[in-house]
Amino acid sequence: MTTPVSRLRAGDLVPLATVGLRSRRTRTALSTLGIAIGIAAIVAVLGITRSSQSELLDRIDRLGTNLLTVAELGGNEEPLPPTARTSIARTDGVEHVTATAQLHDTGVYRNDRIPAGQSGGMEVRVTETTLLSTLDGHLAAGRFLTPATSGYPVVVLGHGAAETLGIAHLDPATRVWLGGRWFTVAGILQPVELAPEIDRSALIGTGIAASLGYTGHPTLLYLRAATEHVTKTAGLLARAVNPQFPQEVAVTRPSDALESRLLVADSTTSLLLGLGTVALLVGGIGIANVMVISVLERRTEIGLRRALGATRPHIATQFLLESLLLAVLGGFTGTLLGSVATYITAINRHWQPIIPPTGIAAGLGAAVLIGALAGLYPATRAARLAPTDALRSA
Repeated sequence: MTTPVSRLRAGDLVPLATVGLRSRRTRTALSTLGIAIGIAAIVAVLGITRSSQSELLDRIDRLGTNLLTVAELGGNEEPLPPTARTSIARTDGVEHVTATAQLHDTGVYRNDRIPAGQSGGMEVRVTETTLLSTLDGHLAAGRFLTPATSGYPVVVLGHGAAETLGIAHLDPATRVWLGGRWFTVAGILQPVELAPEIDRSALIGTGIAASLGYTGHPTLLYLRAATEHVTKTAGLLARAVNPQFPQEVAVTRPSDALESRLLVADSTTSLLLGLGTVALLVGGIGIANVMVISVLERRTEIGLRRALGATRPHIATQFLLESLLLAVLGGFTGTLLGSVATYITAINRHWQPIIPPTGIAAGLGAAVLIGALAGLYPATRAARLAPTDALRSA
């Protein structure tokens, strides 16, 4: 006579595996919380980082990576040769160029009663009428300098300079005290992200600048190079500006500062992902601990089921599935929390919310793996309990 083989129907497996979860709800909630925190950290870090990087890449694309600046090495804006602009304009790959010069001994003030030393960090800068087109800048109010106005006491304020001077609106009577005389404010610029020195400057034309001591030597030049030849063109500029001492000329690309922020964001993301993984592992240890306690508390149930014919694989499957359900529940909860955190952060910072599918898949996959590993030992221990030993402890 053949002994009937015990079978566990799939329809009975889930109710059996969720007995502990349903009977001990507080313990279940606390166990899933550890997994949820780890998954939420991973999803939020990936989502917020991707949203931030997307916004930063959009800014780089919008501003362009082909803007270059040329100045004397050292950053003090010392005078360059008067032929520097012409030499750069003739360099291969250069599409637009404009020259500016900082007037070191000249300040700009709201009125003539302010002491000369209280300049508020603002600069007076001589500029050509091609500045806006080269920088792709825009006016917030008024008009920029023209060939007709560059020879008169007319000034255009950078965004930061206008804020420092307390000028938000323009009218024909708006004036500032500059170089010992009154200048009419013709316009106010919007922020120029790739040229912060322009934001804090008062811009005057080359014609009127001669009366303030300007000798025609630029101190800082901006140029736009052909995008496909930026690196090659940058290598030619120093020698074009100063053929005798090219090592004294600094050529920089302002967009490199934005691109370096992407590298910083990547390194920060790796650190935060590591912290999220630690939280996930701690949550897995919590599930393992809960499952071990559950096995000890349910020894009688295990012994009774074994006596009624349940096999060791049946018992192991029951407790392993319980551990997986705990982890998956925490994974879904953490994914939801991480997604909400990403959306709130992105919207508050005016970013496009982006939650990478790979982040969600990685989070849920990690939760399933942690749940399986955390439940493996408790499930094996429950399966090894002999029916007599389990019932004897009742």
